[in-house]
Amino acid sequence: MRHDLRKTLLTMAGMAWGIATVVLLLAYGNGFGRAVETIFQSFGATAVGIFPGRTSQQAGGNKAGVQVRFTNEDIELLRNNVPLCKHVVRMSTKQSSVQNGNRTFTMPVNGLDAGIGEIWNLEMAQGRFLDDGDNARHGLVAVIGSEARDKLFSGMPSIAENIRIDGVEFQVVGVVSPRMQEGDDDDNRTIYIPYNAMNVLKDNHYLDGIWMDSVGLDHDKLDQTIRDTLAAAHNFKSDDKRALHVFDAQKQLSQFGIIEMALKGLLAFIGTLTLGIGGVGLMNMMLVTVTQRTREIGVEKALGARRQDILFQFLAESMVITAVGGMLGILLSYMVSIGVGRLTFYSAMAKHAEAADIRLIVSPMILLVATGILAVVGVVSGMVPAMRAAKLDPIEALRYE
Repeated sequence: MRHDLRKTLLTMAGMAWGIATVVLLLAYGNGFGRAVETIFQSFGATAVGIFPGRTSQQAGGNKAGVQVRFTNEDIELLRNNVPLCKHVVRMSTKQSSVQNGNRTFTMPVNGLDAGIGEIWNLEMAQGRFLDDGDNARHGLVAVIGSEARDKLFSGMPSIAENIRIDGVEFQVVGVVSPRMQEGDDDDNRTIYIPYNAMNVLKDNHYLDGIWMDSVGLDHDKLDQTIRDTLAAAHNFKSDDKRALHVFDAQKQLSQFGIIEMALKGLLAFIGTLTLGIGGVGLMNMMLVTVTQRTREIGVEKALGARRQDILFQFLAESMVITAVGGMLGILLSYMVSIGVGRLTFYSAMAKHAEAADIRLIVSPMILLVATGILAVVGVVSGMVPAMRAAKLDPIEALRYE
């Protein structure tokens, strides 16, 4: 190796480039998965939304096309039939005129129970979120989104100040931290008020939706339980998908998990092919080395070297080149991952979404997988020349010029 140092270093560089490619591609796949999880966590990864629709099948003497309407009785039914569910939250929504002084805007107002803070993973920038006491006393209090605060107060203090919603005064008790928001979505312009206080703005006898959390629950069974429970209460068939719309964030996340696994498999395959090119270079160099050292091999065999001794000699040389190239490649991959930093992903489509951009995460598992691939490529690349060297006839080898 020292005798032909240039060739050895170039071969090591090829192996280093190959292993660095494998590590970085796997790190990209890992970063993609983390970014998707962060997006779902931001909006509530365990959230289950239930929304009424219209029946599309005849049931119990009723024609298709009947509007399904939720009431408070449905909340109790779901609590009784899904006892492991921590929160069951009522929701009523309305586009309202929100005013502070001479500033007036049309913003979405959501009447909700206090548990929605945990379901939607709402983090507070200032003040507090709604609690059960606010609902019990029909408190005219409001929690506002970050953009709603900017529009209504323009940098002035907002906590304990009053705003008017459709002419009714509400006291601001909290401000929600900025959330990821795509395009013209109004997540950060939303006003949150107690569900029971919603009756001053609209008739809230019927619910616009129900939200639950699904921590530790079987999602397929949960979906079926919800449909069976509400179908029996509202006289529609449980398999009527248009009568009831169920959104389960965990199911959506599991679908992205399948995409993530497929992407990781594809990237690992591409990286292995790239590393294979380095392996071909190593094999070619070792074959040339065997040809150049034919007389040496003949002398070793004449002095009593066994076939396995010659095999080990050339295989060890190729594995040293592979190991050194692998260490250099892993070091290179760490340098690239640190130097690249954050790759634009969700922040290109949404505001306040920098946390959901892709970061090249070189995890111990990635290093383990990459090392395994490297070992296989190194052994295969080195075994063929080593076997050729071991099979040389000593007399023919000594005659080689």
